[in-house]
Amino acid sequence: MKQYNLGIEATLEIIGGKWKALIICFLMSGAKRTSELQRNIEGISQKVLIQQLRELEMDGLVKRFVYQQMPPKVEYSLTEYGVTANKIVDVMCSWGKENIKIRQRRGEEIVLLEDTCPGAN
Repeated sequence: MKQYNLGIEATLEIIGGKWKALIICFLMSGAKRTSELQRNIEGISQKVLIQQLRELEMDGLVKRFVYQQMPPKVEYSLTEYGVTANKIVDVMCSWGKENIKIRQRRGEEIVLLEDTCPGAN
């Protein structure tokens, strides 16, 4: 039996890490091919992206659709359950923006390139 001391542990187990919240963020605007996601998520390798997508799929947040054509075409999208994670991603984006403002006021040279999450409501 798996045990958690706090609910946030279960959340972080599913969407924690460097890439999963970004993947969810980009999928909020609709289905994407692996190459689209990789192009939009700077610094992620194809291997890591596919691994993260598979984990999100196993956790029920992402669905994978394979078109029966040549060459093969695969698209990823959020499941109905995956869409509920947008609430968390939105809060993370808001907190991050406030954090950047605080750090800027302290004199840190830091810039926010995108003010909103792609696909945010």
